[in-house]
Amino acid sequence: MRLGLYLVYKVKTGVGDMHLNRRQFAGSIVGTAAAWALPKSAWAAAAPFHVGVISDEISQDFDHACYVISKQFGLHFVELREMWGKNLQTSTDAEIAEARKILAKYELTVTDIGSPLYKVNFPGAPHSQYSSKEDLHGADEKNFKQQDEVLERSISLAKQFGTDKVRCFDFWRLDDQKPFRPAINDVLRQAAEKSGQQGITLVLENEYACNTATGREAAATLAGVPSKHLALNWDPGNAVMRGELDAFPGGWDAIPKNRIHHCHVKNAQKDASGKMQWAPVDVGYIDWTAQFKALKAIGYKNATNLETHWKDGKSPESSTIRSWEGMKKCLDAAGINV
Repeated sequence: MRLGLYLVYKVKTGVGDMHLNRRQFAGSIVGTAAAWALPKSAWAAAAPFHVGVISDEISQDFDHACYVISKQFGLHFVELREMWGKNLQTSTDAEIAEARKILAKYELTVTDIGSPLYKVNFPGAPHSQYSSKEDLHGADEKNFKQQDEVLERSISLAKQFGTDKVRCFDFWRLDDQKPFRPAINDVLRQAAEKSGQQGITLVLENEYACNTATGREAAATLAGVPSKHLALNWDPGNAVMRGELDAFPGGWDAIPKNRIHHCHVKNAQKDASGKMQWAPVDVGYIDWTAQFKALKAIGYKNATNLETHWKDGKSPESSTIRSWEGMKKCLDAAGINV
């Protein structure tokens, strides 16, 4: 029995010294037992950064999506955007209450609210060719005047779900954004300051169909909006889709690292015709093993969430399972345990 205990201790701790005295060994066993008794949240806190999934990339059935994230993937974090076939912006109080019960059941922590804030045309600018209601994940495309409502709703949702981050964009992409860039930056600044007053940080996603799409563009936007309440949701997959094929490391190198407060994980590659398409995490232009190592190296502590997008022709769930397998492989290769 003693030998069996010692072998367990050796496996769990990596200790190779066979000459522990009885007191050292007994103390080590107690320490190891205490560590294994830690709740899931404590194990998650020990990781260098949080790893989660956007729930609707798995299923619109929120309970089932949370089951997959927690029980099948063994993760502790989730990003909220849609549930039960509707965007959070239109969720009822009863649906929010039910979602909170489900989160508690699966011991999941919400990393951020994936809102559609500022995924609209910029007022006074030419109508964007990228404007589309189909990319709003269940939220109606509202006009600029209604964005104050979207912001207030997003802040309220963040508070109800216990997170301090709300995802946003910077308007549908213009062929020439230069004449409008100062005004766009001012809108972001005002929204960030308003959010900051309520303890919320806006994380601007570099979105391939919006004005900030690449790492280099993100660096310029952040420089133009120096508010401490505006950070970046770094998405190298989106940058690749916009044509920044060296999103990592090229686009990454341009970004001020202290402004990165959120990260989306997906990949892209060219098909046989040369058209860029979404791909599983471990396939494509982004070397996610290297990107994860780079995040770890800068002391990144926030979330890295799987946003599958790629479709395997079967179902969102099977596509996400395949993408998670690739993501997990890259995390393991980067020496990151989740």
